[in-house]
Amino acid sequence: MDNIRCTWCLGSPEYIHYHDTEWGIPVYDDPSLFECIVLESAQAGLSWITILRKREGYRAVFNGFDPSKVAKMTRDDVERLLLDERIVRHRAKIEATINNAQAFLRIADEFGSFSQYYWGFSDHKVIDNRVNGLAEVPAVTELSTRLAKDLKKRGFKFLGPTTCYAFMQATGMVNDHIANCVARKANDA
Repeated sequence: MDNIRCTWCLGSPEYIHYHDTEWGIPVYDDPSLFECIVLESAQAGLSWITILRKREGYRAVFNGFDPSKVAKMTRDDVERLLLDERIVRHRAKIEATINNAQAFLRIADEFGSFSQYYWGFSDHKVIDNRVNGLAEVPAVTELSTRLAKDLKKRGFKFLGPTTCYAFMQATGMVNDHIANCVARKANDA
């Protein structure tokens, strides 16, 4: 009974580790938020385990998720990355990562940090949904739709309302751990 977890993570040891140590824990530092944006954007249309298993490849090819370095990547970099099996070789997603780094930096400059901007959408509070099962977890909310629209207005790509909700869950803005999940209990302690 003590080891109950959200059912979505039970498919692999990587999922369980990610669930137990990262997913749903509030993230406030810009480099980690940028990493999550890159990975969630790359995941669009794919399974999360695919991206999780390629995470180190993404870290290597996108300069440790340093948005300042990613923002300066060129067309030549895109062509090189299209041949790199360590990441998902999808031109529009690679180009979106570079584009999103530029937009991320503009927001950070305007608000003092991307974190200030992002957490402002929830009044700098965690939204605790206290769900009892996966069926109660939405794929999209009014807030994720609002965030996606604002990010799009600011130039972001591959970050629609569903991807934004996954981003909000991953970075802990939304706590969707089931009520009796061991990770929820660890975070509540």
